[in-house]
Amino acid sequence: MSRYVGLIGYPLKHSISRYFQQAALDHYQLDIRYQPWETVSSRLQDVVNDLREAQNVGANVTVPYKEAVLPLLDAVDGLAGSVGAVNTIVKEGDRLLGSNTDVRGFVRALDKEGAFDPEGKRVIILGAGGAARAAGFALVQRKAASLAITDGIFERAKGLAAALESYIGNLSLRSGASRIEVAAFPWQNVNSAAVFANCDLIVHCTTIGMKHSSQEGASPLRLEVIPRGVLVYDLVYNPWPTPLLRLAQEAGADILGGLPMLVYQGAASFEMWTGKAAPLDIMFSKAGEALGLI
Repeated sequence: MSRYVGLIGYPLKHSISRYFQQAALDHYQLDIRYQPWETVSSRLQDVVNDLREAQNVGANVTVPYKEAVLPLLDAVDGLAGSVGAVNTIVKEGDRLLGSNTDVRGFVRALDKEGAFDPEGKRVIILGAGGAARAAGFALVQRKAASLAITDGIFERAKGLAAALESYIGNLSLRSGASRIEVAAFPWQNVNSAAVFANCDLIVHCTTIGMKHSSQEGASPLRLEVIPRGVLVYDLVYNPWPTPLLRLAQEAGADILGGLPMLVYQGAASFEMWTGKAAPLDIMFSKAGEALGLI
């Protein structure tokens, strides 16, 4: 009997996960199908509960459900609990366990493809959803000097800033680590060049500019506010390059797209579901092919 892994989110037209995940499963000749499970919010609980059926192995979770899925699971690991977001579900027996591989994927891409060490650096995060939470916690772990967070819903930005402040406080108590400055600011301030003047890294974590989204073709930032020499890390991977990254290049900034993070977090999920080493070369090749890069 074939077994299944699903991708839970809405919408999913932009997603290429099924291409590189299926290639990895086929590499090991596993009788597992990776399927997109586009899910409206009213169906989320039912879809998650259906994971308990015998044929299902687990799932990835993407926008907009990385936070909403937590109370529907039997347990979450320590990192996912701290971050407050789950992107990977593994079924063990009839229990559903939540993890967050976005943190690992975010950092690995920043290190390997971005060649950027965030220690001591000033960072601005655009967005405060599940991906932004993973980015924020990853940057705290890597000892960024400051994090400034904004979101279209200011209360979400303030909530993420408060969660990070609490996490930083606990780290400082345990290890004596130096404090990291964290602040939230209103979204309308992204139109001010002064906000970005002294930052080293801009991380874009919303769906603005994403293919098949309601804001396809848009950029969260104007050309005039992007500083020369900053690294702009856009977690949107489809299309390539995104509207934001086109403007960043024009402004003389360095750029990093979301594809490496997508593959690295997916590889970590693959290893949790299968217990096998992810074939990264195959996964990157299929992901690039799906985006028309190869």
